[in-house]
Amino acid sequence: MKKLFATIACVAFMSVGFMTQTFAQDAATDSAAAAVAAAVEETDAPAAETIPAAEEASFHQALKTKFIEGGPEFMATIAITLILGLAICLERIIYLNLADTNNEKFLAEIDQALERGDVEGAKKIARDTRGPVASIAYQGLMRIDQGVDIVERSIVSYGGVQGGLLEKNLSWITLFIAMA
Repeated sequence: MKKLFATIACVAFMSVGFMTQTFAQDAATDSAAAAVAAAVEETDAPAAETIPAAEEASFHQALKTKFIEGGPEFMATIAITLILGLAICLERIIYLNLADTNNEKFLAEIDQALERGDVEGAKKIARDTRGPVASIAYQGLMRIDQGVDIVERSIVSYGGVQGGLLEKNLSWITLFIAMA
């Protein structure tokens, strides 16, 4: 599965360099520009009034105008933002898929080991299992001889650490979604 994701990522990054450019016909734009120039020459007074209105356009309007006009400089920033957003999304998908385990089976194994009195065996099970639940359980098992209050505080504090790791880069995903 990892090789499949790596292959897809390599193909996607390599295909970015092979973009083709298309150009519109210049004859239609030249005739439209000539018509606009002729209209401006006929009415000089209204043209003077529209220039300050164009300068007072909001940032949103200016950004919309740049997006409609296109151009390689502006569209390159859009493409880079898209690629970064996709890379962060793929990273989160891979990380969260790797963090997924069968928690009920894992906790049943830990419970069986503790019922037998085998604390070291329970620690080994928690250490050898991947995922945030196993890490949190291992932190609790490390302090099992210090009392219930210490174990509870340890689990709560390390749960916050694991929650932060799971939420890493999600604010960037939200930002890229809002920009799209």
